[in-house]
Amino acid sequence: MTSGMHWVGTWATAPAPAEGAAFSNQTLRMNARVSIGGDTLRVRLSNAYGVRPLTIGAAHIGVRAGGAGIVPESDRALTFGGETSAAIAAGALLLSDPVELSVAPLSDVTITFWLPSDVPASFGVTGRYARQTNTISPPGDFSTEAVMPVSRLTDDWYFVNGIDVLASPDTGGIVAMGDSLTDANISTHDAFCRWPDQLARRLFARGGRAMGVMNQGLGGNRILHDIRGDSGLRRFDRDVLAQPGVTHAIVMLGTNDLRNRWAKPEEEVTAEQMIAGLKQMALRAHTRGIRIFGCTLTPFEHETFLVGAWTPGREAVRQAVNAWIREGGAFDAVVDFDKGVRDPEHPARMLPIYDCGDHLHPSDAGYNRMGDVIDLALFE
Repeated sequence: MTSGMHWVGTWATAPAPAEGAAFSNQTLRMNARVSIGGDTLRVRLSNAYGVRPLTIGAAHIGVRAGGAGIVPESDRALTFGGETSAAIAAGALLLSDPVELSVAPLSDVTITFWLPSDVPASFGVTGRYARQTNTISPPGDFSTEAVMPVSRLTDDWYFVNGIDVLASPDTGGIVAMGDSLTDANISTHDAFCRWPDQLARRLFARGGRAMGVMNQGLGGNRILHDIRGDSGLRRFDRDVLAQPGVTHAIVMLGTNDLRNRWAKPEEEVTAEQMIAGLKQMALRAHTRGIRIFGCTLTPFEHETFLVGAWTPGREAVRQAVNAWIREGGAFDAVVDFDKGVRDPEHPARMLPIYDCGDHLHPSDAGYNRMGDVIDLALFE
């Protein structure tokens, strides 16, 4: 490694159980939009929820050409400890060897890998809702094809966990930790409207210090209790502290704690419980020298996504948590998403222009607005 250079995540996705997914002798082509560019990359693959080793028969990376195609001259075979195939232990992460490939900031990169064995639903497939189009082949190894034959499309990312670039010493990394409002699971497909996408665009346009942006949003995620994957407290070390080159974290969690999707009495949270969980995240980040910013929780009065989830009592808890975040102390700075999207005339609701229509998730304009709320001076 060149002296002083270090690995920084330019793209990431949080692993979670992908219920019902299965594969058999198929090639997967997963697309990602990087935040910062570079000329030396490595790929992270995850078998976090697998119950046995996952065999990777072959893997490649290249610049996306659209659809299921890559730019032919950009195709690079990935190796793992010098080998073209590998097995990922159950629950483990696999890092590829470095590969030379020039990618521009905000460009689309494709990771292609062949799964030669049966991977039934009982295997425990690791995946995450992508809100963008990826492709799965008919049976066979098509990892070297410039245009891969397509058996079906998917809007999930399977087994991919991150892309890192070898970057200059002053390059930083930002991890966005959140739920569906961070992974933008109600947004236009292939439009890249997540607020971390907008943050990456603004950072690139600003110039100056390069900052990789890693989106670790996970739909349904909560601070305190597991649901479709690990709780925020459980996954914080893996999805924030362990991310390559992380210097800053932005945490927006708590809405799903309030909503209590399964209506379990023992999971009805108080403001004090949520605050205690957020304090723990701040302490753990500071122990690693990471600056951490707390995000206020956006309004969701009378949401239709989960009818009855909003109540006046839960609204009071949201307001109490937001007041604590704004008062400061635990976090290094505040990102006031609530103020950015709420209706000034009715603070328990989003402004209609920022509401996708379910009164919980922002519209594309709302997600971009959230990305615009963040003060770029925090990363200088």
